[in-house]
Amino acid sequence: MAVVGRREKAQSLCKSRVVVAITIGILLGCVFALCFPSGFLSISNPAPILNRRFAKSIAQVGSSLCESSERINLLKSQFVAASEKNAELKKLVRELTEKIRLAEQRKDQAEKQVLVLGDQKKAGPFGTVKGLLTNPSVLPDESVNPRLAKILEKVAVNRELIVALANSNVKEMLEVWFANINRVGISNYLVVALDDEIARFCKLKNVPVYKRDPNKVIDSVARTGGNHAVSGLKFRVLREFLQLGYSVLLSDVDIVYLQNPFNYLYRDSDVESMTDGHNNMTAYGYNDVFDEPGMGWARYAHTMRIWVYNSGFFYIRPTIPSIELLDRVANRLSKEQAWDQAVFNEELFFPSHPGYDGLHASRRTMDFYLFMNSKVLFKTVRKDAKLSKLKPVIVHVNYHPDKYPRMLAIMDFYVNGKQDALKPFPDGSEW
Repeated sequence: MAVVGRREKAQSLCKSRVVVAITIGILLGCVFALCFPSGFLSISNPAPILNRRFAKSIAQVGSSLCESSERINLLKSQFVAASEKNAELKKLVRELTEKIRLAEQRKDQAEKQVLVLGDQKKAGPFGTVKGLLTNPSVLPDESVNPRLAKILEKVAVNRELIVALANSNVKEMLEVWFANINRVGISNYLVVALDDEIARFCKLKNVPVYKRDPNKVIDSVARTGGNHAVSGLKFRVLREFLQLGYSVLLSDVDIVYLQNPFNYLYRDSDVESMTDGHNNMTAYGYNDVFDEPGMGWARYAHTMRIWVYNSGFFYIRPTIPSIELLDRVANRLSKEQAWDQAVFNEELFFPSHPGYDGLHASRRTMDFYLFMNSKVLFKTVRKDAKLSKLKPVIVHVNYHPDKYPRMLAIMDFYVNGKQDALKPFPDGSEW
């Protein structure tokens, strides 16, 4: 009986499992029917579906390429705009940096003025008050040019010397120039050789010489430049002399030395210069009345006139205003096609006005009979019995292009005593 019961129970369990399996199969069939109405593995017509998907993909790629091209163009335009803006900002930074430099320079100058003036003082009685004329010298900085500093230690006397720039184009005049300097007994002078030929020539003649270190801008002018071009270089070259703390009597080579000029300097100004003027009015200034009849009662306008300083012979002290003068002139000559003497005088004399800060440098005009230009000599002095007996300190042949023969004639007249040496030459120049 027990065995029969176990068989019936096993058969019942087997039937139940079959029913459950069938039920699960029916449920799964319903689920697949709902999810895949066209059949789970149906491949009756796959082409339209693939075509649609491919076309959609192509459209998306084309759209992406178009958007990318537009994006690139936009980025390019933004980059160009940013570059232009960056250039403008760089220019602005440079301008602001220059303004800061000039402001600091003026501040430094003001501080030095305060040191010289000391404590504030009350004004004295009428007629006894005088303003500051002599600016303080800069602190020497030998690191600027150690080689030049050693040369100047040997050549300079009382920290001052005569300096001339020369290239091989002015070799003849240079020889007359230093021959007369040596004859007068001046030892503190130096030739700045602008080419190797002049350097060798000076060494051969035992003339103190200094050959600058190579500089592309300066050297190109120095080798081939004429008188005016070389003259413009001096404002760059002289800066180092002043930074080293030396006063310089700058001299062109078309000058005949008859006495020692250091015995006739006042040394009370930043710049002490000879003049291109030929009498008291033109040399030292005068009131020039301008007449404009159409103005009626106010027809006469008073103006001040003075003939320019000669940039080929001037004494310059190592002060802040003096160095600023050299910087201003050199900067303008690097940008403008201008005559260095005109720029030199504009920077010295033009006052401050809207948009322009004038140079606050003190100046003195040399005695035009002692520091004589060739117009004074050939037009006036040689024809006057009294004036022709005066012995000038120097004669500068600046008004005449036939410089060398006139220099020799001046030597004959003043040194060798030949009274008719100057007669063959006309007052002016023959074109």
